[in-house]
Amino acid sequence: MAKLGFLKAGKRWLGSPAKSASPQLHARWLTSRRDILRAQRLRCRTFSEEFGIRISPFGVDRDRFDRHCLHLGVEDRTTGALIGYTRLLPGEAARRLGGFYSRSEFDLARLAELPGHVVEVGRTCVHPNYRSGATIAVLWAALARYLFTARVDYLIGCASIPMADGGAGVAGIMPGLRERYLTPENLRVVPRLPVPAALPCETGGVMPPLLKAYMRMGAQIAGEPCWDPDFNCADVFILLEVNKISRRYRDHFMAKAG
Repeated sequence: MAKLGFLKAGKRWLGSPAKSASPQLHARWLTSRRDILRAQRLRCRTFSEEFGIRISPFGVDRDRFDRHCLHLGVEDRTTGALIGYTRLLPGEAARRLGGFYSRSEFDLARLAELPGHVVEVGRTCVHPNYRSGATIAVLWAALARYLFTARVDYLIGCASIPMADGGAGVAGIMPGLRERYLTPENLRVVPRLPVPAALPCETGGVMPPLLKAYMRMGAQIAGEPCWDPDFNCADVFILLEVNKISRRYRDHFMAKAG
């Protein structure tokens, strides 16, 4: 469940804090048990709403990878609310666990020999009341600072495409991704459960915001998507070579990160 959670703007959870009139957003690493629990609750709410499923009866999304990950959050200082999140699994931690999370969805054999420092990103989500460019910009700036200062060579992960339309959107989006962003053959992954065939929608499909952001940064897709029947979505494997992040994004994010 390497999901990227972005609900439609304007949707609110019952009992959740409203967006402040002048939010003051900042990113920080979440290290305490309390903060990580807050993040797990945000993840659970976001993914449950977006994919229309019940993840946990306890309102918490957690797995065995959490204790080995770095947790990055965005807070609104005016309310104290945690409103954005992503987690990072460094390669050395993944080796202790027997592999990256995305290994459960893809055969990563061809990426086993990637040189240097490889980090997996996942579980990215944003509170629906803060669904704006500002939140993701703050989160991405902190992520970029980590990538550069930790000398990360490759960022990997999964981006989800909803399949509530029966897969028509996926069928419409994938041709353009294959044409413009496909990795070389030696850097391809193989989905363990291919996406069922579907006719493309008339509009060609709308690329999810985070998938589009990855492509603009200079990322590539490493092959065909994997079908996640539990969430009824297609997961596309992302490969980003950090030293090839576009100059525009590098300058923008590093300026944001100070």
